[in-house]
Amino acid sequence: MQSKRLTTRQLTTIAILAAISAVLFMVEIPIVLFYKLDFSNLPVLLGAFAMGPGPATLILLIKSLLGLLHTSSQGVGELADFLMGFAMILPAGLIYQRHKTRKGALVGLIVGTIAATIAGVLSNLWLMIPFYGAVYGMPVEQIVAMGQTLIPAIQDEWGFVLLITGPFNLVKWVLISAVTMLVYKPLSPLLHHQG
Repeated sequence: MQSKRLTTRQLTTIAILAAISAVLFMVEIPIVLFYKLDFSNLPVLLGAFAMGPGPATLILLIKSLLGLLHTSSQGVGELADFLMGFAMILPAGLIYQRHKTRKGALVGLIVGTIAATIAGVLSNLWLMIPFYGAVYGMPVEQIVAMGQTLIPAIQDEWGFVLLITGPFNLVKWVLISAVTMLVYKPLSPLLHHQG
């Protein structure tokens, strides 16, 4: 029977991927309004494919805790990022663990992207927008108005998250998934400690 304990090599891989992830978490590319693109979940996904969703969750958690050291959102942004990352790695990792093929990876990433996009919409609706409204003294109507300058069809919070947050997160996770598909196989021997 195979042990469920993490080996020293796996713990080392988790630590390295978490450190890379934490560094990438600080490199943000402003996209639209207060949304920024980062690739900090790429090492988390690589960990999910190499070791499964459990170790990947550890990588994600370490990244989020290290993110608290330089947070500008009092931890709310890190919580939202953790929820979205977990929504991605759980289905992606589970599906790939059962079907270790290119198709299995692709299906896992598609399901994960959908789950993470939904998590992004809900965490923005219930966490981020109320947080920014409270901290910056911005009524929700003002945040909605910012969205209306980009997309006049936005009438309320739901419109904002469905027409701005949702598409942003969809593009973000598609990009992260595409890079994962490109780099996983070449990095696989390192992640699995072969060669």
